[in-house]
Amino acid sequence: MVAMSRSRLLRRLSACWLLGVFISGAVAADDPLPISVQMALAAARLPPEALVAWVAEVGPPGNQAPRLTWRAREAVNPASLMKLYSTGAALELLGPAWTWATPVLAAGRIDARGVLHGDLVIQGRGDPTLVIERLWLLLRQLQQRGVREVRGDIVLDGSAFNHRPGDPADFDGDALRPYNVQPDALMLNLKSITLGFVPDVPRKVARIHSDVALAGVRIDASVPLTSNDCGNWRGALKADFSDPARLRFSGSYPVACGEKSWSLAYADPASYNARLVEALWREMGGRLGGRVREGVTAPEAALLFEFASPPLASVVRDINKFSNNVMAQQLFLSLGLEAATPQLPQGAPALASASAAMSAPALPIVLPPPGGPQIQQNAASAAPFPAVPLDTAQAARAAVSQHVRERTACTQAEVMIDNGSGLSRSSRSSARCLGAWLQALWASPLMPELSSSLPLTGVDGTARRPGRIWGSALGRAHLKTGSLRDAAGLAGYVIGTSGRRYVFVAILNHPNANAGRPVLDALLDWTAQEGSP
Repeated sequence: MVAMSRSRLLRRLSACWLLGVFISGAVAADDPLPISVQMALAAARLPPEALVAWVAEVGPPGNQAPRLTWRAREAVNPASLMKLYSTGAALELLGPAWTWATPVLAAGRIDARGVLHGDLVIQGRGDPTLVIERLWLLLRQLQQRGVREVRGDIVLDGSAFNHRPGDPADFDGDALRPYNVQPDALMLNLKSITLGFVPDVPRKVARIHSDVALAGVRIDASVPLTSNDCGNWRGALKADFSDPARLRFSGSYPVACGEKSWSLAYADPASYNARLVEALWREMGGRLGGRVREGVTAPEAALLFEFASPPLASVVRDINKFSNNVMAQQLFLSLGLEAATPQLPQGAPALASASAAMSAPALPIVLPPPGGPQIQQNAASAAPFPAVPLDTAQAARAAVSQHVRERTACTQAEVMIDNGSGLSRSSRSSARCLGAWLQALWASPLMPELSSSLPLTGVDGTARRPGRIWGSALGRAHLKTGSLRDAAGLAGYVIGTSGRRYVFVAILNHPNANAGRPVLDALLDWTAQEGSP
């Protein structure tokens, strides 16, 4: 008899161990898991109950039984897969062409020399795309309209969100992580700063540059070079960010690293907007008699113009491709703002103040039945959002939860939405509910926008990160990825080798969940190969 190979023996032992678990009745399952998934669980030392999964061919809900269900009704933490609920609901409720408008107002007279005798107001309405380039465009447009000097203050009005942000360190204790930036109705450059390190070998230093200038903030211009391995290069810098007005580096930078960048949330987020606007306004040649400060829009302020964001479909793509938590929370609260803002009564007179004019939001889209009339944004006949609390976050939870339940058979216990991004310990979803939501979105006229916003396996976004073994699913699946310290998941659409398409949901919840990514990859490969358990 030929001796059994070690790998073959391991496979048999793993299968026997898992079979014993299944037979013992310790785990109740709808379907047996594929052997490759069982082996991956055993190799990762994860119990089968750490996994929930739901796989079904796309098509009308209830048209056919799922190909595989595994603990599919168990509500678990879906991590960033929660973004599928908020972005999908936003596309359906607002429409792919919907945009944020950031009003720019003047509380004073503008003379022929381009001097504003009074305050300039920038009123935030939740736009997550006001990064440094677009803020420059906003201020440039202001100057092109004739305002070159502000004799009063530049007032930054971020009061639109009736929402008290938490401490950036609340989630994981690291307030300087860019993903921990808290929502703000006036979110400028994601309240972050990106430092670049460029070796200058002849001078034996690494030059330090920043993507933005912040008024009153100094950054060390250079740090000594060393010949050490790149390794923990950030630790080697010995950065000191305790003083928001001075970013210091007392260590060194390994020349072997080449050019690197380091993105940080600014240590004093409350002052970030004012520092950024003042520095940029002066850099552009603008003059300021007062100061840049937080405040609310004065009743007499008159609208100069509104600065429009890119269309929602473009923003959703950025959110899902790169799993941007800050942008997702901005979008989520914007849904709450639309839901909670009272509408003007019919026949109300036009209002001169942009503050008042913005109290009449665009009405949500009502989706037609398949084959029905073309969708029209802001249609007069569109139904308003249901009555919800005026707290922006509560309004967002109510609007998204109600929409999901109306479009699926999800129960209240199966989906619990917290902040819309998944950066939460309290968010919950079952695999069945998320699968039903993806089925509903597939049947929606907006399916192409949602599907194309998801990372393509091995090609772009978070699905391009090294270490994943996509197998037969390489380049054949649009999937949202999710990851927390105790949760990992994949959900989206997969093209099988026969050309059939499948909704795929798989989530791991376990203290060692991130070691189980091969489990998710194995189930995805099985789905793409259209195998049998």
